[in-house]
Amino acid sequence: MKESRRRFDKSEYQQRQNKTRAAMGQAGVDLLIVYDPANMCWLTGYDGWSFYVHQCVVISSDGALFWYGRGIDAKGAELTTDLALEDILPYPDEYVMSPERHPMEFLANILKQKGLDKCRIGLEKDNYYFSARAAESLYACMPEASFCDQTGLVNWQRAVKSETELDYMRRAGKVIEGVYQRVMEVAEPGMQKNELVAEILHAGALGKDGHYGDYTSFVPLIGAGDEAAACHMTWDDKKLANDEGMFLELAGAYARYHCPCSRTLFLGTPPQKYIDIEKVIAECIENALEMFKPGVVCEEISDSFTATLKKYGYEKNNRVGYPIGLSYPPDWGERTMSLRSSDKTVLEENMTFHFMPAIWFDDWGFEMTESIRVGQNGGECLSNVPRQLLIK
Repeated sequence: MKESRRRFDKSEYQQRQNKTRAAMGQAGVDLLIVYDPANMCWLTGYDGWSFYVHQCVVISSDGALFWYGRGIDAKGAELTTDLALEDILPYPDEYVMSPERHPMEFLANILKQKGLDKCRIGLEKDNYYFSARAAESLYACMPEASFCDQTGLVNWQRAVKSETELDYMRRAGKVIEGVYQRVMEVAEPGMQKNELVAEILHAGALGKDGHYGDYTSFVPLIGAGDEAAACHMTWDDKKLANDEGMFLELAGAYARYHCPCSRTLFLGTPPQKYIDIEKVIAECIENALEMFKPGVVCEEISDSFTATLKKYGYEKNNRVGYPIGLSYPPDWGERTMSLRSSDKTVLEENMTFHFMPAIWFDDWGFEMTESIRVGQNGGECLSNVPRQLLIK
């Protein structure tokens, strides 16, 4: 009997597959080729650092489902999924990164053998992992098929979390609590940024309260001094300075489920501008927590945030949050709805969001964010990191 790393009961995977097939039916799709590794994992449990090569899960409306990937990754599919061996279909290594042949050509032959080459096929076209050449190979090899873009079809099915998923996200919340505890223990002027990141990565993998830390879909993002005005900076070996602020955009992860949590750290005595914006962002978060309940529209949360900022003389021209959960690099978001003024999506209980009222100025920035579950009586924070400007 094989040892399994399956994270959920077989019945939950079956529910997810049934839900996806229902959405396929509404979209008029007979077959869906799922490239996004988070969607692959959500549907089957498949987990491995193999998304740098072509791989997919193929699901049909009439009950067929199989994993397709590089031959040396087939054992990983066997260990992490409930699929029968005949539904784990590898391609030869001569198709890996070859200018002469493409793995989708091999997949096309499999689909022909299964009589699935003349149906309406959905593709995740606007996806980090699906390439133009992959699409062209499918088009050329299956001229009788009809292709359509179904980017996001599976992503939307993931929006409402199960109790087990929420448990994993709360465990990720414990992990990020441990990360910030370590940051506050070791951060000091004169410490190199890469040394601080080493401590962050170590604490993130070590975990907390018996819960291990998985790798996160973002590397630690940190910006100190002037670099705090740029929201997606990574580290170098520059030393942290006294009387300087820095943002920390971090997350804990457990079993591929994420709990992002950003904070701002000031080494020394913070100037008044940090104290002022801390109070404003704290008020924005408190207001939002009351609104994260079923029936509220995404844009209402965004509009409330914008109004609070305006009341105090601040502005922000980008979205203030997005859904989170299961993910792989390079992004821990689910890429569906957004907390912005144009999004009319209605919240449902057990949706989960990274509420991110971060704000950046010309030469500094401030981040204080929370991962939040939509609850009947308002939002539940999935971690318990002190919600304040961190001062040391």
